[in-house]
Amino acid sequence: MGLPTFCASNNNNHLANFPVAKPNCADRCGDISIPYPFGTTEKCYYNSTYLVTCNTTFNPPKLFFQKSTLQITGTSLDGQLKVLNIISHKCYAQNGSRTSAFDTWIRLPIGYTVNNTANKFTILGCDSSGFISGMLTDRIYTTGCITMCYGEEDLAEVSCTGLGCCQSFIPRNVRSANVSLSSYYNNTYVWKYNKCNYAFLVEESAFNFSLETRTNLRPTTMLPMVVDWAMGNGTCEEARNDTSTTYACKSPHSECYNPNNGDGYRCRCKEGYQGNPYLEDSCNGSFRCDCPKGYTGDEIKGSKGCTRVESVGGESVVYKLASVIFSSSELIKATNNFHTSMIIGQGGYGVVYKGCLTNKRIVAIKKSKEVDPNQIDQFINEVIVLSQINHRNVVKLLGCCLETEVPLLVYEFISNGTLFEYIHNMPRTHSFDWEMRLKIATETAGVLSYLHSAASTPIIHRDVKSANILLDHTFTVKVADFGASRLVPIDQTQLSTMVQGTFGYLDPEYMQTNQLTEKSDVYSFGVVLVELLTGRKALSYDKPEEERNLANFFLSVLKKELLFRVLDDDIVCGGNREQIVEVARLAKGCLNVRGEDRPTMKEVAMELEGLRLGGKHSWEQTEHNEEKIEMESLLGEGINGLDIDYANSVSIGYDSLKDNNILPMSGGR
Repeated sequence: MGLPTFCASNNNNHLANFPVAKPNCADRCGDISIPYPFGTTEKCYYNSTYLVTCNTTFNPPKLFFQKSTLQITGTSLDGQLKVLNIISHKCYAQNGSRTSAFDTWIRLPIGYTVNNTANKFTILGCDSSGFISGMLTDRIYTTGCITMCYGEEDLAEVSCTGLGCCQSFIPRNVRSANVSLSSYYNNTYVWKYNKCNYAFLVEESAFNFSLETRTNLRPTTMLPMVVDWAMGNGTCEEARNDTSTTYACKSPHSECYNPNNGDGYRCRCKEGYQGNPYLEDSCNGSFRCDCPKGYTGDEIKGSKGCTRVESVGGESVVYKLASVIFSSSELIKATNNFHTSMIIGQGGYGVVYKGCLTNKRIVAIKKSKEVDPNQIDQFINEVIVLSQINHRNVVKLLGCCLETEVPLLVYEFISNGTLFEYIHNMPRTHSFDWEMRLKIATETAGVLSYLHSAASTPIIHRDVKSANILLDHTFTVKVADFGASRLVPIDQTQLSTMVQGTFGYLDPEYMQTNQLTEKSDVYSFGVVLVELLTGRKALSYDKPEEERNLANFFLSVLKKELLFRVLDDDIVCGGNREQIVEVARLAKGCLNVRGEDRPTMKEVAMELEGLRLGGKHSWEQTEHNEEKIEMESLLGEGINGLDIDYANSVSIGYDSLKDNNILPMSGGR
């Protein structure tokens, strides 16, 4: 299996003596290196995009990005700059009036993007929500998170999981970032111990959250952030063929590669060499290459022999796939060399292509976006998880390709796309009736119930959403994307893990505690139920603030007794109102803030199956008997136009959200 290799110098001097700048050009500003293509004067940089300014009025001198006030504190030929970034803040007086405020606005020129893996969007404070929004290369984005405190003792927490501190990932290709803050109660309830809230982009490894960090933070504080840079805005192939510009990879021992974040291309010295690849005759030296941690191989230069064996039930993953191995040439031919016209889907960990094998079978081929150990782990994890599953409503893994550096997985092809497309693509929704939606909900719940209760080892999907529910030509459900899933040992009920999933579907309890349980999938499925009921997206930034987060909006609608005003027009008819009310109540139960108050997926699946068959199940008869009696009464007498009185029966989740000071989440990833 072709895997990435990590190279180390044969001697202890990893930074050998080689020129970093052009002859007669400054190669340092104080303690900061200035490698070409950067330079401080016209003949010393590649073009004006890479102009930097060394301000010698400081002692020691300071390096600045172009002619701005953005200070550079580190440079790398691997395509990164470290810069100091001013933070956003909001400070309040005891009566709630604002005493000072500042929102950060970062704009980067073409060739630069905010690093999406090294940086985290971070909020410090209590009673605060923060957003980061701006432009990607081709569209706008918004993401964020919330912080809260139940008391001053929460400020002593050393983990950034929602109590006084929260963090969020940012997407790729961010060219601009507007960092803003808001407070639900202007800090009036927490003012004695929290007068200011802060929001910022920060290099995760350089920011250690602690009580000391919080105490020392000031509105004038500047924190480190990593910015990616590349050459031009075309790919390697485009740059080589473009006669209007100078190809930047100058050294004969250099090679070109396309970065994982942003446009353009980068240069690097070939394996076995080191130096500045942007300068002629700079790459030199000798290296040996070792397999990454957790892998074994022959440790030869450029090794393709690195392999990893995962044991599942006493058998290795590779052994399980040995009978279904596809050659790289076969998959290249099947996808027309992975042509963009064959792309049928994209996710955080890969691109999915439609392919036609030599036997005329249509397949779906997932290709990792980059050679990265984390993505290799996702690849292996998906293989391990799918090897445990035997269910008609789970997409089948047909095999894999072990010849390429980038992992390739081959699945059965599901012809009708995703549930997300059917709910939110307007031309399709008019034929997407209630009966079909209830069938899809029932089949999806059945899959999750199987994963939690019937699989040989319990499995938490961890990313349940409408985009991961595929539909075949008969509209039969095929649940997909198990790269983030987790196997749960029989003797455990929860796993401590870094929060992962999709904003809008994420379990708020999981976000706050980092404790992943089966009930996290239940919450996410509840959001899918609400999508099916309302036709709305889980997060909608084009709507008023109180309607952006679908789960919170739906609970508030139930409290206001306005259920039938927000339902999708295509599902309501005279004969299905009782079913719709029951599904709405079931969704409410799934969206309870506390996981222990939610039903299990087995209970959810049984009730949905009962609704489809016209029967009732024991779970709803026992645990929700009072709610059922009330609803039956309401359905018999209390329907007034399109409004149903949910004042008592469905306010539990919303009230617990309010009474526990768990603030509604408005951001998204």
